[in-house]
Amino acid sequence: QVQLVESGGGLVQPGGSLSLSCAFFGRFFDVYSMKWYRQAPGKQREQVATFTSDNRTIYGDSVKGRFTISRDNAKNTVYLQMNSLKPEDTAVYYCNAFAAINIVYDYWGQGTQVTVSS
Repeated sequence: QVQLVESGGGLVQPGGSLSLSCAFFGRFFDVYSMKWYRQAPGKQREQVATFTSDNRTIYGDSVKGRFTISRDNAKNTVYLQMNSLKPEDTAVYYCNAFAAINIVYDYWGQGTQVTVSS
């Protein structure tokens, strides 16, 4: 079983920066693709960034050039550095661990609120 714990959310002014962390509790962290999603009120959940198990990064169009995903396999942690934040980045941000090895393993964190407002 895997548990994901996000931290780092909060209130930030437009143009500011915030860093999120997601701690992975379980085994075989390095075989999982780690993802950040977000969901704003009244909107569908949106995939923000992915760091694959083979070390590729993928970003949603709305965050390219502003957000950076990274992972530390020694610490079982994935990070999301968010720069040049906009009010439309306001959402609950969720960490996801996904692997498909014979069966699908799909785990979610509880979410952390990010609010961008002056």
